[in-house]
Formats: sequence, C-alpha cells, structure tokens
Amino acid sequence: MILSDRDIKKALAAGRITIVPKPKLTVVLGSCSIDLRLGNTFRIFDHSKFPFIDPNNPRLASDMMKEITVPDSQPFILQPGDFVLATSMESFTLPDDLLARLEGRSSLGRLGIVVHSTASIFEPGWNGVVVMELGNLGRMPVALYPGMRVCALTFEELSSPADVPYNKKKSAKYAGQKSPEASKIAQER
Repeated sequence: MILSDRDIKKALAAGRITIVPKPKLTVVLGSCSIDLRLGNTFRIFDHSKFPFIDPNNPRLASDMMKEITVPDSQPFILQPGDFVLATSMESFTLPDDLLARLEGRSSLGRLGIVVHSTASIFEPGWNGVVVMELGNLGRMPVALYPGMRVCALTFEELSSPADVPYNKKKSAKYAGQKSPEASKIAQER
C-alpha cells in the first residue's frame, strides 16, 4: 500500500519517517509523494583518463571519480549523455516496515533529466541522503541548481516489519551516506 499525503503527514508527525531538514509540506508534499531538493555535492567521472570501467576494481571511486561542490547560487551544468552522482539536501530515516521509492519529477523529465538508472528503492531501516544517478538524455545541456526540487519519494508499507532492516545488514554498503559515494560493487567479490 502506498502512503497518501495524509498518511505521510501522520508518519512525519509521529516520527515514523524523519526528514532533516524538516520539509515545508505546503511546497513539497504531493498527493502520495514528497519532493526532495538537490544538494550541492556531485561525483563525476574523470572519463578522459581511463579506457573502461572495471567494477572489480576496488579503487574505482578514488581513481575514476572526483567529488565536486557547487556553490549554492551556481548551477551544475549536466551535459548531454553525461552521468553523475548527486545528493539530496535532505537525509531521511525509515522504520522497519516502510520502504521508499525514488521517483523523477515530470518537469525535469520533460527536459531530458532522469534521476535514477536502477537504484530506486530505499529499504526499511534506511538512514542517509538520497544519492541520485543523474543523466541527461536530451541534446542540450541543462542547468541544475542546488536547492531546486529534483526528485520525489513515495512510501510503501510492508506486510510486516523486515526481519533484517537495511541498517542492520552486514552487507549495507551505503548505510548512513552523507555524500555521493561511488559504486562499491567490488566489495561483493
């Protein structure tokens, strides 16, 4: 069952879902979702130095990607065909019986901007910022500004609380993330 705006407000008021900083619901609350804003930290590929990406390379993050911070008043220009990692301004925490799904915003989708390639689910027990997989599918560069509403979360109730929520998994590679961390797939070997 997907939570309605009414149920999202109840879950926030009861502390069942926490979002920091506290959202201005009159602006960000939809009928069944809540918008999040773009942070100012991005992780970009330094693709001119490497012939390919090797997911088995544990140094992927340090060798192939660099983190940049964009001043609040400046845009990040997402070039056509580019792929970057970015964070939301807000962090959030989920209880053991709710999951969240990351959704794109139609207004940005109409400009060719996608906010996730595959990673759309935040498991029960999640705590951290949203890391988006931003891509520009269009033919023109698009300016993205820190603080703009960039994505939305919907929330779904599980049939029962998870036995092992994300924050208690030994394999939880991204728990508590505060920045756009690169892929940790090499840890799965």
